[in-house]
Amino acid sequence: MIPIRDDTPRFSTPYITYFIIALNTVIFLFEWSVGLQNQRMLNALMYQFGVVPRNVTAALGGSPHFDLTGAFIPILTSMFLHGSWLHIIGNMWVLWIFGDNIEDYLGHFPYLLFYLVSGFAASVAHILLNLGSNIPSVGASGAIAGVMGAYFVLYPRARVLTIVPLIVFFTFWWLPAWIVLGYWFLVQFLSGAATSIAETSQTTGGVAFWAHVGGFVAGILLIKLMPQRRNRYRYGTW
Repeated sequence: MIPIRDDTPRFSTPYITYFIIALNTVIFLFEWSVGLQNQRMLNALMYQFGVVPRNVTAALGGSPHFDLTGAFIPILTSMFLHGSWLHIIGNMWVLWIFGDNIEDYLGHFPYLLFYLVSGFAASVAHILLNLGSNIPSVGASGAIAGVMGAYFVLYPRARVLTIVPLIVFFTFWWLPAWIVLGYWFLVQFLSGAATSIAETSQTTGGVAFWAHVGGFVAGILLIKLMPQRRNRYRYGTW
Protein backbone atom coordinates (compact mmCIF):
# COMPACT_ATOMS: atom_id res chain seq x y z
CA MET A 1 0.00 0.00 0.00
CA ILE A 2 1.36 3.40 -1.01
CA PRO A 3 -0.10 6.48 0.73
CA ILE A 4 -0.88 9.46 -1.50
CA ARG A 5 -2.36 12.02 0.91
CA ASP A 6 -4.41 12.33 4.06
CA ASP A 7 -7.47 14.37 4.96
CA THR A 8 -6.33 15.68 8.37
CA PRO A 9 -6.31 19.51 8.40
CA ARG A 10 -3.46 21.50 9.89
CA PHE A 11 -3.59 24.96 11.42
CA SER A 12 -0.02 26.19 11.00
CA THR A 13 2.75 26.17 8.41
CA PRO A 14 5.07 23.14 8.89
CA TYR A 15 8.36 25.02 8.57
CA ILE A 16 10.44 22.28 10.20
CA THR A 17 9.02 19.59 7.93
CA TYR A 18 9.81 21.74 4.90
CA PHE A 19 13.31 22.38 6.24
CA ILE A 20 14.00 18.67 6.86
CA ILE A 21 12.82 17.77 3.36
CA ALA A 22 14.94 20.53 1.81
CA LEU A 23 18.02 19.60 3.85
CA ASN A 24 17.75 15.91 2.98
CA THR A 25 17.33 16.78 -0.69
CA VAL A 26 20.37 19.08 -0.79
CA ILE A 27 22.54 16.49 0.97
CA PHE A 28 21.39 13.74 -1.37
CA LEU A 29 22.21 15.87 -4.40
CA PHE A 30 25.69 16.29 -2.94
CA GLU A 31 25.97 12.51 -2.46
CA TRP A 32 24.81 11.97 -6.03
CA SER A 33 27.43 14.38 -7.38
CA VAL A 34 30.15 12.66 -5.34
CA GLY A 35 29.05 9.26 -6.63
CA LEU A 36 29.18 10.46 -10.24
CA GLN A 37 32.80 11.52 -9.77
CA ASN A 38 34.12 8.78 -7.49
CA GLN A 39 32.13 5.80 -6.23
CA ARG A 40 34.83 4.87 -3.71
CA MET A 41 34.60 8.32 -2.18
CA LEU A 42 30.83 7.94 -1.86
CA ASN A 43 31.26 4.56 -0.17
CA ALA A 44 33.77 6.09 2.24
CA LEU A 45 31.30 8.88 3.02
CA MET A 46 28.59 6.33 3.81
CA TYR A 47 30.89 4.38 6.12
CA GLN A 48 32.02 7.54 7.90
CA PHE A 49 28.61 9.15 8.40
CA GLY A 50 26.30 6.09 8.39
CA VAL A 51 25.60 3.99 11.48
CA VAL A 52 27.90 0.95 11.57
CA PRO A 53 26.83 -1.23 14.54
CA ARG A 54 30.20 -2.95 14.80
CA ASN A 55 31.95 0.42 15.22
CA VAL A 56 29.62 1.36 18.07
CA THR A 57 30.08 -1.94 19.91
CA ALA A 58 33.85 -1.72 19.39
CA ALA A 59 33.91 1.81 20.84
CA LEU A 60 31.83 0.77 23.84
CA GLY A 61 34.17 -2.20 24.32
CA GLY A 62 37.17 0.11 24.62
CA SER A 63 38.75 -0.58 21.22
CA PRO A 64 41.65 1.83 20.57
CA HIS A 65 40.60 2.03 16.91
CA PHE A 66 37.17 3.57 17.61
CA ASP A 67 36.32 6.49 19.88
CA LEU A 68 32.85 7.08 21.28
CA THR A 69 32.40 10.43 19.54
CA GLY A 70 33.27 9.06 16.12
CA ALA A 71 31.04 6.04 16.67
CA PHE A 72 27.97 7.93 17.89
CA ILE A 73 27.97 11.08 15.72
CA PRO A 74 26.77 8.99 12.73
CA ILE A 75 23.54 8.33 14.64
CA LEU A 76 22.73 11.98 13.87
CA THR A 77 24.33 12.33 10.45
CA SER A 78 22.87 9.08 9.11
CA MET A 79 19.36 10.57 9.38
CA PHE A 80 20.20 12.92 6.50
CA LEU A 81 21.84 10.45 4.10
CA HIS A 82 20.10 8.24 1.54
CA GLY A 83 21.23 5.41 -0.67
CA SER A 84 19.24 6.05 -3.85
CA TRP A 85 16.68 8.27 -5.57
CA LEU A 86 13.91 5.83 -4.66
CA HIS A 87 15.07 5.83 -1.04
CA ILE A 88 14.91 9.60 -0.59
CA ILE A 89 11.75 10.11 -2.66
CA GLY A 90 9.89 7.48 -0.64
CA ASN A 91 11.02 8.86 2.69
CA MET A 92 10.37 12.51 1.89
CA TRP A 93 6.95 11.67 0.41
CA VAL A 94 5.83 9.94 3.61
CA LEU A 95 7.22 12.80 5.72
CA TRP A 96 5.32 15.28 3.53
CA ILE A 97 2.06 13.41 4.13
CA PHE A 98 2.27 12.83 7.88
CA GLY A 99 4.89 15.25 9.23
CA ASP A 100 2.87 18.45 8.92
CA ASN A 101 0.14 17.22 11.28
CA ILE A 102 2.60 16.11 13.96
CA GLU A 103 4.44 19.43 13.72
CA ASP A 104 1.10 21.21 13.93
CA TYR A 105 0.25 19.25 17.09
CA LEU A 106 3.59 19.70 18.87
CA GLY A 107 4.84 23.03 17.63
CA HIS A 108 7.99 23.66 15.62
CA PHE A 109 10.88 23.18 18.06
CA PRO A 110 9.30 20.31 20.05
CA TYR A 111 8.60 18.61 16.73
CA LEU A 112 12.27 18.90 15.75
CA LEU A 113 13.28 17.32 19.06
CA PHE A 114 10.66 14.62 18.56
CA TYR A 115 12.01 13.86 15.09
CA LEU A 116 15.65 13.63 16.23
CA VAL A 117 14.88 11.54 19.30
CA SER A 118 12.80 9.14 17.20
CA GLY A 119 15.70 8.81 14.79
CA PHE A 120 18.10 8.19 17.67
CA ALA A 121 15.84 5.49 19.09
CA ALA A 122 15.59 3.88 15.66
CA SER A 123 19.37 3.71 15.35
CA VAL A 124 19.73 2.25 18.84
CA ALA A 125 17.22 -0.47 17.98
CA HIS A 126 19.11 -1.24 14.79
CA ILE A 127 22.45 -1.41 16.62
CA LEU A 128 21.16 -3.65 19.41
CA LEU A 129 19.72 -6.16 16.96
CA ASN A 130 22.67 -6.09 14.55
CA LEU A 131 25.65 -5.87 16.90
CA GLY A 132 28.13 -7.52 14.56
CA SER A 133 27.07 -5.80 11.34
CA ASN A 134 29.71 -3.88 9.40
CA ILE A 135 27.15 -2.44 6.95
CA PRO A 136 26.44 1.31 7.28
CA SER A 137 22.79 2.18 7.84
CA VAL A 138 21.57 5.47 6.38
CA GLY A 139 18.25 7.17 5.85
CA ALA A 140 15.56 9.24 7.53
CA SER A 141 13.12 6.34 7.69
CA GLY A 142 13.72 5.65 11.40
CA ALA A 143 12.85 9.21 12.37
CA ILE A 144 9.93 9.24 9.91
CA ALA A 145 8.71 5.98 11.44
CA GLY A 146 8.45 7.95 14.69
CA VAL A 147 6.26 10.48 12.90
CA MET A 148 4.10 7.63 11.62
CA GLY A 149 3.81 6.17 15.12
CA ALA A 150 2.66 9.52 16.46
CA TYR A 151 0.11 9.87 13.66
CA PHE A 152 -1.14 6.36 14.42
CA VAL A 153 -1.90 7.48 17.99
CA LEU A 154 -3.29 10.95 17.28
CA TYR A 155 -5.29 10.41 14.09
CA PRO A 156 -6.21 6.71 13.84
CA ARG A 157 -9.51 7.49 12.10
CA ALA A 158 -8.05 9.96 9.61
CA ARG A 159 -8.49 8.84 6.02
CA VAL A 160 -5.46 8.19 3.83
CA LEU A 161 -5.78 7.95 0.05
CA THR A 162 -3.81 4.81 -0.75
CA ILE A 163 -2.71 2.93 -3.86
CA VAL A 164 -3.68 -0.71 -3.29
CA PRO A 165 -2.38 -3.36 -5.73
CA LEU A 166 -4.97 -5.97 -6.74
CA ILE A 167 -3.21 -8.78 -8.61
CA VAL A 168 -2.55 -7.14 -12.01
CA PHE A 169 -3.85 -3.60 -11.51
CA PHE A 170 -3.94 -0.81 -8.93
CA THR A 171 -6.86 0.90 -7.22
CA PHE A 172 -7.17 4.01 -5.08
CA TRP A 173 -8.86 3.56 -1.71
CA TRP A 174 -9.48 5.90 1.20
CA LEU A 175 -8.41 3.83 4.20
CA PRO A 176 -8.30 4.64 7.94
CA ALA A 177 -4.84 5.68 9.06
CA TRP A 178 -4.71 2.90 11.66
CA ILE A 179 -4.99 0.31 8.87
CA VAL A 180 -2.37 1.92 6.62
CA LEU A 181 0.15 2.56 9.39
CA GLY A 182 -0.66 -0.60 11.34
CA TYR A 183 -0.13 -2.71 8.21
CA TRP A 184 3.19 -0.96 7.54
CA PHE A 185 4.39 -1.59 11.10
CA LEU A 186 3.37 -5.25 10.97
CA VAL A 187 5.31 -5.74 7.73
CA GLN A 188 8.40 -4.10 9.25
CA PHE A 189 8.19 -6.22 12.39
CA LEU A 190 7.71 -9.51 10.55
CA SER A 191 10.45 -8.64 8.05
CA GLY A 192 12.83 -7.76 10.88
CA ALA A 193 12.04 -11.01 12.66
CA ALA A 194 12.59 -13.01 9.48
CA THR A 195 15.90 -11.26 8.86
CA SER A 196 17.06 -11.96 12.40
CA ILE A 197 16.15 -15.64 12.12
CA ALA A 198 18.01 -15.90 8.83
CA GLU A 199 20.95 -13.98 10.32
CA THR A 200 21.67 -12.25 7.04
CA SER A 201 22.10 -8.79 8.49
CA GLN A 202 25.62 -9.60 9.66
CA THR A 203 27.07 -9.84 6.18
CA THR A 204 24.66 -8.21 3.76
CA GLY A 205 22.97 -4.87 3.32
CA GLY A 206 19.27 -4.19 2.92
CA VAL A 207 16.43 -2.50 4.74
CA ALA A 208 16.97 -1.68 8.43
CA PHE A 209 13.63 -3.12 9.53
CA TRP A 210 14.39 -2.95 13.25
CA ALA A 211 15.20 0.74 12.92
CA HIS A 212 11.70 1.23 11.51
CA VAL A 213 10.18 -0.75 14.37
CA GLY A 214 12.21 1.14 16.97
CA GLY A 215 11.34 4.53 15.49
CA PHE A 216 7.63 3.71 15.29
CA VAL A 217 7.48 2.54 18.92
CA ALA A 218 9.49 5.59 20.04
CA GLY A 219 7.02 7.86 18.23
CA ILE A 220 4.09 6.23 20.02
CA LEU A 221 5.73 6.69 23.42
CA LEU A 222 7.01 10.21 22.81
CA ILE A 223 3.71 11.60 21.53
CA LYS A 224 2.05 10.41 24.74
CA LEU A 225 4.69 12.22 26.83
CA MET A 226 4.98 15.48 24.88
CA PRO A 227 2.22 18.08 25.34
CA GLN A 228 0.13 19.57 22.57
CA ARG A 229 1.25 23.10 21.72
CA ARG A 230 -0.74 26.06 22.96
CA ASN A 231 -2.98 28.16 20.69
CA ARG A 232 -2.99 25.42 18.08
CA TYR A 233 -6.31 26.48 16.62
CA ARG A 234 -5.61 30.19 16.62
CA TYR A 235 -4.95 30.28 12.89
CA GLY A 236 -7.20 28.57 10.39
CA THR A 237 -4.74 27.78 7.60
CA TRP A 238 -4.53 24.42 5.86
